[in-house]
Formats: sequence, structure tokens, C-alpha cells
Amino acid sequence: MGVDLALIWAMIIVFGIMMYVVMDGFDLGIGMLFPFVKEEAKRDVMMNTVAPVWDGNETWLVLGGACLFGAFPLAYSVVLDALSMPLLLMLIGLIFRGVAFEFRFKSKDHERHLWDKAFIGGSLTATICQGMALGAFIEGFPVVDRQYAGGPLDWITPFSIFCGLALIVAYTLLGCTWLIMKTEGSLQTQMRRLATPLAWLLLVVIGAISIWTPLAHSSIAQRWFSLPNFFWFMPVPILVLLSLVMLLRAVKIDAHVTPFLFTLLLIFLGYSGLGISLWPNIIPPSISIWQAAAPPQSQGFMLVGALFIIPFILGYTAWSYYVFRGKVTHDQGYH
Repeated sequence: MGVDLALIWAMIIVFGIMMYVVMDGFDLGIGMLFPFVKEEAKRDVMMNTVAPVWDGNETWLVLGGACLFGAFPLAYSVVLDALSMPLLLMLIGLIFRGVAFEFRFKSKDHERHLWDKAFIGGSLTATICQGMALGAFIEGFPVVDRQYAGGPLDWITPFSIFCGLALIVAYTLLGCTWLIMKTEGSLQTQMRRLATPLAWLLLVVIGAISIWTPLAHSSIAQRWFSLPNFFWFMPVPILVLLSLVMLLRAVKIDAHVTPFLFTLLLIFLGYSGLGISLWPNIIPPSISIWQAAAPPQSQGFMLVGALFIIPFILGYTAWSYYVFRGKVTHDQGYH
């Protein structure tokens, strides 16, 4: 029995995207939390919690895109054609955010508000575009003769807009619990107050998407509610509710690390629910990973490089988070 290279590459890409969502999610969330924090000193602390790691987090986005291009060229061409506009806007948002990151600490006091606005706007733009791209992906793309057959604005739908807003909630909660873990004093107290309503709001949007998708797509409804699948997949919504309860409890008892961990678990469960709904299609609604895969020779050649470079990325990431572990205070800075 041969090695299923398409399956291996699908797992690598899924892992890479999940790593990006987790790691870049909380620093995008910090940008969207800026409007809730007016004091410059607190904003300095917020940015310094992610200053040593934010640029490395986006390595996973580059890795995911490169792997998709090499391992599933059909999916890459269709997705890039269908989602060229939201992906371009996302990159513009990330550029504004990155520039604001560097220039904010070097600007004069009367100019700093401009870079704060660029940081907020870039974070918000990147997040909502990622969410809308995800929503459009779930709804699927028309493909004729191995080419995208839809229009340039087909990605703008009520469902994709809702997914964009939902991702804002998810990333903001992720950033909020990250700050609970990394800060102390009045800033941490403020984040604790925000965490509870954000957690409930995240549960609402997860529930809405969970109801919306099977109602709109019969294949997804069949996947979730047919027997015995219903019993196999039932642990996912149960774990979502349990994770929310544990998150709220952790916030209430003034825990520092566990609110962030339970938020990560909520994000992972939502991600796994998406995978259950779409598997094994890499171009919904009907093109599977095997139909979109590159020749086995190409996948095998790339796999050698991937198995060499991914451990280095994981090692660098783990080391950087270890070195900059612990609380961040205003008298500490990385700029």
C-alpha cells in the first residue's frame, strides 16, 4: 500500500493554517482591543507583549500558501482567482499593521495617534477579510474546465460577511485572554471584564454558523446529522460548551494562563468542526484533495524539504516564546 501524499500534504496545510490562526490571531486581536484602551502607557504594554513574536507568527501564513501552491496547484489557482480581492485587502491590512508596529514607538507624541489608527485599521481589515474569505470558501466555488467560473465579487455574501464579523469576535477574545496571561494590574483587570461578554458573544456566533451552514448546504447537514455520524461528531459541540464554561470559570477565579488555553481550545474546536463539514474537499463543494493534487513526484520532492524546514520553524517559534515568557510591564520594551 503506497503512501497517500495528498493526505499528508492536506494535514501539513491544515496544521500550518491552524498555527497561523492561533499565533497571528491574538496579535490581530490586540489591535482590535486598542479602541477599548485609551491610555498610551497601557497601549505600549499591549504592543510589547507581542513585539518579539508577531512577525514570526506570520511565517505560517507564508508556509500555508507555498504548500498549497506546490501540493495542490488547482486549489491554489481557483482560490486565488476567487478570493483575490479579500486576500489583497488582507495583505494591505497586514502591511499597515506591520508599519504601525515599527513606527509607533519611534514617532513623536502628537503623531502617535496616527499609527494607533493604522494599527487598529490594519488589524480590523486583515481580520474581516480573512473571515469573509473563509465564509466564501465554505460556500464553495464554481469550477469549469479546472478554472474558477464565478465573478470577482461573489465572495461578498451575507454568510461571508457574518463570518468576517465572527472572526473579529474570535480574534478579539484571543487577544483579550493573551493580555490576561501577559499583563498585570489595571490592564489585566480591564481585559478580565471584557473577556466574559466576548466569550458569550463567541458562543453565539459559533452557534449561528453551526446552524446556518447545514441549513444552506444539504451535504453538510447530511455529514453531521446522518447516523452514525451524529454520534461520532456529538463530542464537538459538547466540548465547545464545556470549554466555554471552563473559560468563564477561569476568568472568574482570576486565573492567568488557563483563559488563554481554553480560548485556544474553542478556536481549535471551531476549526475541527469546519474540517468535518468540508472534508475531503479542498475546493468546495465537490473537488477533493486527490482531484486537486499535484503529481506524486512533485509532492514527494516538496515533502523532503517540508520535513526539513518545519521542525526548524517549530523550534524557532518555541524558543522565541520561551525566551520572552512571563509578564510584561511598562518599564520593559523591545523597541
